[in-house]
Amino acid sequence: MYKAKIRLAYRLIIDQTSTYLWDQYVWEDTFKEFVMQSQQFNSKEEPKNTFRALLSHNEKASQLHYLTGMAAQNYINQLNGNLYRVPDILGNNYLPFINYQLDIINSDITDSSKHKIGITFFSPLLTLLDIIEGNYLISKTCEDASGYETFMYPLQPNLSICYYQKNTSAKYALQTF
Repeated sequence: MYKAKIRLAYRLIIDQTSTYLWDQYVWEDTFKEFVMQSQQFNSKEEPKNTFRALLSHNEKASQLHYLTGMAAQNYINQLNGNLYRVPDILGNNYLPFINYQLDIINSDITDSSKHKIGITFFSPLLTLLDIIEGNYLISKTCEDASGYETFMYPLQPNLSICYYQKNTSAKYALQTF
């Protein structure tokens, strides 16, 4: 048994080909926001069309990740702290999240089809009890307890442990023979 405190991260990639309606709204609004916000970092003498060119020309353009992300805030709020794309193995619980970070992967103010963003959702602290048959066995309870209410999330692409704190209690320490 692992018995460690963890935080999970799930990265969602959104571009023009995304099929979920929620994704399409986020994609449209973040593109519009990118076009509007990029003006403050662009040069009138030598305008740059792409996010990468703008970044290489003006290091302050890295603020565009945050500024563009503001357009997604209302959509994120609609999720009510649950990422419904990541159900547990029973389909009953969804990955809870307490924070997110949006980043611009690519964009071009002259071509919306090149707009691509990533949103990484971060869970609250959870207890990793074990990994069983390709599934994280976790609990929302982080205190030592004699029993845990558990649920399991399958190991899958874009889902990762982004924080790990091993329990140093002698009761749970790994023993070597």
